[in-house]
Amino acid sequence: MQKENENARLEAFSDGVFAIAITLLIIDIKIPSVEQIYNKQQLWLTLKHLLPSIFAFLLSFITILITWVNHHEALKFVEKSSPPFVYANGLLLLTVVFVPFPTSMLGEFVFTDRASPAVMLYSSVFALQAFGWTLMCTTALRSSRPLINTSIGKRYARQNLNRSYYAIALYSICAVLAYWFPMVIATLVALTWIIWLIVGINLKND
Repeated sequence: MQKENENARLEAFSDGVFAIAITLLIIDIKIPSVEQIYNKQQLWLTLKHLLPSIFAFLLSFITILITWVNHHEALKFVEKSSPPFVYANGLLLLTVVFVPFPTSMLGEFVFTDRASPAVMLYSSVFALQAFGWTLMCTTALRSSRPLINTSIGKRYARQNLNRSYYAIALYSICAVLAYWFPMVIATLVALTWIIWLIVGINLKND
């Protein structure tokens, strides 16, 4: 008889949260109704105005997708559960659900003189998300009741833990520097996630 997976419900719940969060990203991209568009030039201008929001949507879609893939891979190695691990997972999900809000702000203000708060908030969310990963990996590795029993799983969790430390430092520094250099930091954050996507695809192909 196959052993029951203790984390099956946790993973199903998490998948639902990821699905909702990634769907909510598109809600703020709205084109005015036909009554407000009087000619095709005006429609082109409206679409041009939406480009920052579309870019922010695509970037955040990628970030949530990468986070979901990593979460899916991580739970493959976690064979048991504990209250601290469940709550750490909840903190990670909180940051995922929150992503649509700073995404909307980023799309609206990134090319204005009010971009700093939007970029600071956007970077801070990912610093907090990295902290969520830190708690998940720590509780999985150091629980009094071992949650990971394989050497491969423990090595994977330690690698994720080390990456989360770097991510906390990177996005925290970005959040501070965004006060003075919002466009530079917005570009840097975008590049880091694009790099994560490329690295993740290459790792899965190895």
